[in-house]
Amino acid sequence: MADSQQSEPAPSWWSHPDRPAGAPPAAAYDPWAAGPLHTVDGGRPAAGPVRGLVLRQAVALGLGTALLAGGIGGYVGVLAERRAGTRLELPQAAAEAKDRAPDSVAGIAATALPGVVTLHVRGSGGGGTGTGFVLDAEGHILTNNHVVAGAKDITVTFSTGDSVTAELIGRDIGYDLAVVKVDGVRGLRPLTLGNSENVKVGDPVVAIGAPFDLSNTVTAGIISATGRPITAGGDKGDGSDISYVDALQTDAPINPGNSGGPLLDAKAHVIGINSAIRGADAGGDGGDGAKQSGSIGLGFAIPVNQGKRVAEELIRTGRATHPVIGVTLDMEYSGDGARVATRGEGGKPAVTPDGPGERAGLKGGDVITKVDGTRVHGGDELIIKIRAHRPGDPLKLTVLRDGRERTLDMVLGSANGS
Repeated sequence: MADSQQSEPAPSWWSHPDRPAGAPPAAAYDPWAAGPLHTVDGGRPAAGPVRGLVLRQAVALGLGTALLAGGIGGYVGVLAERRAGTRLELPQAAAEAKDRAPDSVAGIAATALPGVVTLHVRGSGGGGTGTGFVLDAEGHILTNNHVVAGAKDITVTFSTGDSVTAELIGRDIGYDLAVVKVDGVRGLRPLTLGNSENVKVGDPVVAIGAPFDLSNTVTAGIISATGRPITAGGDKGDGSDISYVDALQTDAPINPGNSGGPLLDAKAHVIGINSAIRGADAGGDGGDGAKQSGSIGLGFAIPVNQGKRVAEELIRTGRATHPVIGVTLDMEYSGDGARVATRGEGGKPAVTPDGPGERAGLKGGDVITKVDGTRVHGGDELIIKIRAHRPGDPLKLTVLRDGRERTLDMVLGSANGS
């Protein structure tokens, strides 16, 4: 099932500031408000004619002063109004170069985004969104199987916004990987594949995808664990759709829609394919088994070394091979380790005749406790550890038989995946 689609309205947060009030108008000058006028000649009033002359001169002087004061007040008012209408300039940092260090989150994103695509899938059960990334100049794109499972139409959208249709080349349920292909697209930007064996806990990582159809979304975090055995799927109930992953764990936020997108190291090399998340119980106590769909900082990615091998086989043949040990496991066994069944399906032997297990000396009832020195705690975990290898790889199994521990040397066989 492809990931669901959801969108949210953008917030509106901009508002204009109020214009500041203008300066108050200047008070008018009243020449008569200061009391009677007098000449200055020792404090004595002048005779009649002179007094009239002085009064007329005083009136003229008062009117001139009033006009001057009014003019100054009006000019000051105009200046205040102009100042209030002038655009306000706040301090601001100068423009800087837009380039970022190549190993910064921004630098990694700038390098990788042109090679990351958003997949819109339609099928009989509806539609959904996922992510993928370009593998080569021929147009092959790697994504998750659960993104394209049941797809009738696949549309690939690049970071530029350009969209083209794609065809399914091959997919594998057990590894949860698939390859699609676009034709006639120029200027493809394949991402560089890293080496997942070089990954260490604490390494910084960047995830790119389309969570809830928000394409070109970049998040960052660290590798929080490696070799984390997880199983995903199982919706059919018969186990035929379960994927087994010896995963890289990251706290970089991953949400529905990120599936199939790249997990990148500080060199912008792909080290994993984002595939699954651990959801929190919706009620907080796990009472009803419902899970929250958002990230809680527990994301899981398929190691790129495994993804590279499977992608190469899907491109060549449309199918991927699985490494096998040639035994039937007792999946109901509740003890520590993975127990070899005493009888296979349909009455067949639990240990395939002349298969890898028989040649290595495995027998029905043996309990496999370690693979290459790493402890396993159940049948699922054994399958995960086995599938982390290639067909033909040698490995050592630690086996408990009749209360005694022994080590068996094995060369893995091969089986076609689904």
